[in-house]
Amino acid sequence: MTETTETESRKLLGRLRTAMAKDNAGQARLDEITHLIADSMGTEVCSIYLFRDPETLELCATEGLKPEAVHQTRMKMGEGLVGRVARTGTIVNEADAPSAKGFRYMPETGEEIYSSFLGVPIRRLGETLGVLVVQSKQARQFSSDELYALEVVAMVLAEMTELGAFTADNAAMTARHKQAVLIRGGTGQEGATEGHVWLHEPRVVVTNPIADDPHKELERLREAVETLRVGVDQMLAGASGGDTEQMQVLEAYRMFANSKGWMRRMEEDISRGLSAEAAVEKEQSTARARLSQVNDAYLRDRLHDLDDLSNRLLRILTGQGTETGADMPADPILIARNIGPAELLDYGRSLKGIVLEEGSVGSHAAIVARALAIPLIINANRITTEALNGDHIMLDGDQGVVHLRPDDTVVTAFRDKIAMQAQAQERYASIRDEPATTQCGTTISLQMNAGLMADLPSLESSGAEGVGLFRTELQFLVRNQMPKRSELSALYARVLDAANGKRVVFRTLDIGSDKVLPYMKPQEEPNPALGWRAIRVGLDKPGVMRMQLQALIRAANGRPLSIMFPFVAQYEEYKAAKAEMDKAMERERILGHEVPGDLEIGAMLETPSLAFAPDRFYDEVDFLSIGGNDLKQFFFAADRENERVRRRYDTLNVSFLTFLEQIVRRCEASQTSLSFCGEDAGRPIEAACFAAMGFRMLSMRPASIGPVKHMLRRLNLVELRAVIEEARAQGHQSVRPAVMAYLRNNS
Repeated sequence: MTETTETESRKLLGRLRTAMAKDNAGQARLDEITHLIADSMGTEVCSIYLFRDPETLELCATEGLKPEAVHQTRMKMGEGLVGRVARTGTIVNEADAPSAKGFRYMPETGEEIYSSFLGVPIRRLGETLGVLVVQSKQARQFSSDELYALEVVAMVLAEMTELGAFTADNAAMTARHKQAVLIRGGTGQEGATEGHVWLHEPRVVVTNPIADDPHKELERLREAVETLRVGVDQMLAGASGGDTEQMQVLEAYRMFANSKGWMRRMEEDISRGLSAEAAVEKEQSTARARLSQVNDAYLRDRLHDLDDLSNRLLRILTGQGTETGADMPADPILIARNIGPAELLDYGRSLKGIVLEEGSVGSHAAIVARALAIPLIINANRITTEALNGDHIMLDGDQGVVHLRPDDTVVTAFRDKIAMQAQAQERYASIRDEPATTQCGTTISLQMNAGLMADLPSLESSGAEGVGLFRTELQFLVRNQMPKRSELSALYARVLDAANGKRVVFRTLDIGSDKVLPYMKPQEEPNPALGWRAIRVGLDKPGVMRMQLQALIRAANGRPLSIMFPFVAQYEEYKAAKAEMDKAMERERILGHEVPGDLEIGAMLETPSLAFAPDRFYDEVDFLSIGGNDLKQFFFAADRENERVRRRYDTLNVSFLTFLEQIVRRCEASQTSLSFCGEDAGRPIEAACFAAMGFRMLSMRPASIGPVKHMLRRLNLVELRAVIEEARAQGHQSVRPAVMAYLRNNS
């Protein structure tokens, strides 16, 4: 790159800054910008296309095409060369555009006389906001210098678009952050709520994308990077001698912070006219774009590191910390790309809801959200770039839908739904202390799932008869080091105290797969859900299991104690885990500690193999709890983290119900207590079918107990069982349609 080209690039950006400084309306600004870009680059045409909605581009300004086409010419994502740039986020450089693959002729624009075409995405932090195009009559490919100059200008236009610099009276030009937005994601925790946005990490706003003095900007960048490097070195020094995995992450940070290539690219961007902040953000946007294309988990983590470092550097340059001075709203709905369990617990029950751009149904955040009974939506694409602090927002966790800045029609319908749910909750409260006894006289025991001390008050308010599952991994996940046995013992004792004599089933540590301890080196596995997790980790690392079992025995202090081992796949694993329990009991007796007088040892049936275990297993185990979430994904070979397949298979599928029935019969024959635990147990229709198939105990989130009890008390299980049998006899794939018809006619 020659000094002359650099000067031309800076000259173009300087002219852009002058245009932006004028007191023009949005459209006038756009018109002037297209004129000066075409003039500076020596092309007959310059056009700016911006998104009118997520799928439609609109010609918003042009120099060279017919003026009457502005705000009239529109195209869908992927349509024509402009749509191709928008869809792929890549540059299109064609010497003979009309003959290029995908070219679409727009007669109203008069572009048929132009041969060459260069289109670059107007993109900020990986999100495409529009397309910048230059065209000329001469058939030629644009040079790499011209291409780079247009990229830099497009980046500045992206900043201007985000700041609302092109807002005008025209409806198509309404500022993006004033428009109502509907975003579809996945359900992490059910429930409907409304409130106002609270950004976990507010976006850094770059208000000066164009540099006045490149030398001054270079100095600012170098000083900020040095501050960043010192900060990373201090973090490393603070972590020295600590966890190896944490050290490796910080070493990766230091590697990026000291990367000469990263620094050189930012310095080159500044030399071409960008401010230090804009240069950093341009590199960050490139990293974000790469992130979306990378499947390799290790590379994605490294790109996340680079993205995080860029955020840190931007905050140093702008002085915009995570503390913006804004007050958290009274009804905060947290918005974040992702969030760890400890950070989420810091917010606690102050949150009305949570929306994550990433996340999964089994992630740490989802586990905590379920424990706190806070509606959670995951995989909400673009939410962190669309939302601003204080925006009105409504969450439908049941459908996985986010309404950001909703219009009056949506608000009215949504509030009607919330009111109906509130009325239903009042009905459920009236039967809280009543048994879940069906019309045919069968009583079903309804238990609640828990994982935090904060859950225990729900034991009384929900009407649950006990805790069918207490997840013990949360106390391990939210710490930076292994908890002490005395700490765990004190916690478990408080849980038993709060239960006030009601049964609590403690599930031993269920880690691995998507639940990796911060202080434990993760295992790179091709399929973690089927890998080294839960009981497999416990048996391979018996020290941790023994410590936890001892803590549970001491917490009981002579009271009844129920413990179950997770993810048992075969009888031998249960025997080995039971042997560890026997050793722990004997050790506690020798130490003179009081041991439980009534000890129950059970297992979670989450793998199909355990359904076919020897009779001796069923005779020996005190109780079984079906882990419905895992069992269903393994039965159907459908990853529950994969939205494309997990919704394909119905819980009320005849094959799955027949399989569950076999387990019920085996437990009846051996007189083994059996429960169904998981999301499906808390869905009234599914719960009713489980009861009809022979389940007499269901464990669910506290908020589901009322709806399930209300349903069961209205049902005759004998009649419902006959409906299921008839659907099976007729060869139906799922009994759901028949069950729904029966419920409609008998409600």
